[in-house]
Amino acid sequence: MPERKPIIAGNWKMHHDHFTAIQCTQKLSYLLDKKDYDQVDVVICPPFTDLRSVQTTLESDRIPIALGAQNCYWEKEGAFTGEVSPLMLAKLKVTFVIVGHSERRELFGETDDAVNRKVRAVLAAGMTPIVCVGETLEEREAGATEGKVLGQVAEAFAGVSKAAVATCVVAYEPIWAIGTGRNATPEDAEATIGVIRGAVAEAAGAEASEAVRIQYGGSVKPGNIAELMARPGIDGALVGGASLDPDDFARIVRFSE
Repeated sequence: MPERKPIIAGNWKMHHDHFTAIQCTQKLSYLLDKKDYDQVDVVICPPFTDLRSVQTTLESDRIPIALGAQNCYWEKEGAFTGEVSPLMLAKLKVTFVIVGHSERRELFGETDDAVNRKVRAVLAAGMTPIVCVGETLEEREAGATEGKVLGQVAEAFAGVSKAAVATCVVAYEPIWAIGTGRNATPEDAEATIGVIRGAVAEAAGAEASEAVRIQYGGSVKPGNIAELMARPGIDGALVGGASLDPDDFARIVRFSE
């Protein structure tokens, strides 16, 4: 089994203007050290308007935090008012792009086909997609969790090479746990992540399945990260609200302390 380095990504959503984004990035860098970066890949995903400011802060201060984006369109360029292309992101040294977040699916009608197009476009631009999958509370109570995530994984990686799938990150985010203060138990999270890993194996083979890093997301906090990361099947976390506070996010990155 390959060694999968944990990946902790902060999704700032629609928070922080470019001034506070710079301050947050700098404070986070003061709180983390080389040992942290050696043990964990750290990613922050600011709003589009903050990307350039955060990029220059990371580069000028030589901060080994990866820059991520929260979304993109799948075309390289064109008459798509309000959209941002993968190539534009790549030019800003973005290395990760969140694709198919439940808020994109639920609030903006993003389909499995759109997610697949974005996954392929992000990979083609040389970046890594963080592919989000997860079920609603109704689906969970109806026993439909497995079918939901199996379908989402299969659709997301349709037409993607096995080698490319192996480089991707998947985030299991039960929709009922996002921003609610509720989170899946570590056992439940790991069980569903096992289903997801099996779905990746179906889509791209055992080697890709063992290589893919699968995060948990959904009300991740300093107080629950250690027990989540104690489960060997969980390779990291996609963190929402708690990533807005550098102190809280640093404590999450340092989950083993």
